[in-house]
Amino acid sequence: MVGSKKSNTPSTTPAIVSEHIPSPETFNDGLPLPKIIVFDLDYTLWPFWVDTHVTPPLKAKDNNTKSVDRWGESFTFYPDVPSILLSAKSTSPPITLATASRTSAIDIATTLLKQLHLPPFFENASSSKAAEKRAYDMFDYMQIFPGDKKTHFGKIQKASGVEYDEMLFFDDERRNRNVESLGVVYWEVPSGVTRAEVDKGVREWRRRKGRAQKEN
Repeated sequence: MVGSKKSNTPSTTPAIVSEHIPSPETFNDGLPLPKIIVFDLDYTLWPFWVDTHVTPPLKAKDNNTKSVDRWGESFTFYPDVPSILLSAKSTSPPITLATASRTSAIDIATTLLKQLHLPPFFENASSSKAAEKRAYDMFDYMQIFPGDKKTHFGKIQKASGVEYDEMLFFDDERRNRNVESLGVVYWEVPSGVTRAEVDKGVREWRRRKGRAQKEN
């Protein structure tokens, strides 16, 4: 099991994203945001199942933009994912991020998150490795283990102290909508996460919570 990495409680202050990172519109519109945004991994952040499609060992390639397995198959994120993660962490204050995955291939998933780096999106960005960030380091809380997603959220809630109704969850499998019984807002992404889907999810969270107006 991969557990929580940090225990700080995030803020809901409206955020401002660096103008050079292509970000979801809702990250920069001055309206309330969830305290924690949680992502599934398989077919949500990347287009494969780590437990059936990936054969270790893995090796990072092309400046850590992809990983290649034993058979030479390449694996990386959906196209919008790097900018979504970077923009979430470039807001002021940064948005707290978490993973909730039921995969049994815990080591492979963790290795991928460490090997896949997020390229800089700033103007005239250097190709220097120092300017890149590991996807793994974007997540404040990580829960990766088989089982009901409500268990994952229970661990995230306990570690963060954030109430369930302040969480937004992106996942591709409708069965995981059961987390809504806790108070979490679920948004289904059958074709993976995009900036547009993040905006839809955030707006649905605002609608359900009655928080579609600016707050002091």
